[in-house]
Amino acid sequence: MILPALFFYLFAGVCVASAVMVIVSRNPVHSVLYLILAFVNASGLFVLMGAEFLGMMLIVVYVGAVAVLFLFVIMMLDVDFLELREGFIEYLPVGLVIGGIFLFELLLTVGFWVINPGVSKTITAAIPTNVSNTEALGLVLYTKYVYYFQLAGMVLLVAMIGAIVLTLRHKVSVKRQDINVQNARTPDMAMAMRKVAPGQGLSDADAAEWVK
Repeated sequence: MILPALFFYLFAGVCVASAVMVIVSRNPVHSVLYLILAFVNASGLFVLMGAEFLGMMLIVVYVGAVAVLFLFVIMMLDVDFLELREGFIEYLPVGLVIGGIFLFELLLTVGFWVINPGVSKTITAAIPTNVSNTEALGLVLYTKYVYYFQLAGMVLLVAMIGAIVLTLRHKVSVKRQDINVQNARTPDMAMAMRKVAPGQGLSDADAAEWVK
């Protein structure tokens, strides 16, 4: 009993510390990395509680898709973080109002709402007793809810493609490959014959022509 308790406090402590660093960190990239660390430790807590499938889905979906997608977008977008911080005081009252609404809803849910004990008895899919939790959830997920699972995958795929399209920017200083131009090149366009005198090199004008 001592070893599971130690792992519980380890995962819980790191998870809470990572969640705090997500809010406190000034760099958005660091915030996403702390968010990934929080998800990984929360997955460890699920495994300790016997919910292996939830722990696996937390790693695959949130860490493997959502958090990495956030990190990809933040790192690829040319965002001026100093400019974003300039309007912090201006939008602070709006943020406090929204945070107060969220806090009120959480307190309302925890303090006044009670889960009906009969809800657990109205499960649509029977839980088999001779298989593990992961296998039982997999049987339901990939048989009865397989279309919803595929729909969720399509949504993530569209989100990833949209992130790539949004971050794709054509800059003048960046050279890009043009397949049509490369295929249309002839030996006359690709090579230039120059007669170099002994002991002398190419002039600056010849060098400029070479790099065209």
